[in-house]
Amino acid sequence: MSLDAMVEDTTHLLEIWVAGWAGCRGYETRREGRFPAALRADTTGQWEYFAFDPSDSEFAELAARTAEVPARVLTILTNDVARYTFLGQENGLHVTSASQTMMIVDMETQDSEDPWLSDDDLKLETSRTDGVHHAVVRAGEETAASGRVFVVGHTAIFDNIVTAPAYQRRGLGSFIMKALAAQAFEHDVDSGLLLASLDGQKLYSHLGWRMVCHVLMLSTSDEGADLSVG
Repeated sequence: MSLDAMVEDTTHLLEIWVAGWAGCRGYETRREGRFPAALRADTTGQWEYFAFDPSDSEFAELAARTAEVPARVLTILTNDVARYTFLGQENGLHVTSASQTMMIVDMETQDSEDPWLSDDDLKLETSRTDGVHHAVVRAGEETAASGRVFVVGHTAIFDNIVTAPAYQRRGLGSFIMKALAAQAFEHDVDSGLLLASLDGQKLYSHLGWRMVCHVLMLSTSDEGADLSVG
């Protein structure tokens, strides 16, 4: 299936992303009506609900479930941020994050070879645990950069791409993405998905990724809980 056709079915992309993101983090998942949800056991200990462009009534039902517990989050994928910001206000939810985007890439455009570190003081370590591929760049005992990827069907879901502040501006974010892509190619993958922060969007765009839609997170709490770092 072409990338354009996949983007046309963002509801399905969301299903794939949730499965991969939960796989990366070991989260339990379930259905809330026709929408996916994940239990963020390592952070809030509460459910997070996900939907792409839900109807007003569907949004109200998800908002009611979210409002039952302050730590719950409702994450909406959309290109109509104003609409869901307004619906959130109508249903007692605050926008806690509106800066992230879902991004997609044709994996055929990504390098399938293991990347090479030009700095002899840095060392790449890769591993696989419970289906999750990990890539870590170490500087002695310190972690300079890290990330992980989980494959669902023919799609690689990249998660938690982080570069330590002392090692930023050295290309390590790109290096980690290439190291993870090389591991993902152990599977029959044809596309990649991730959620990107503002800084991450610049990196991933440079690597050939394109935006699918905006990501809006809402809660009764005034504190956000970003899904991705980097």
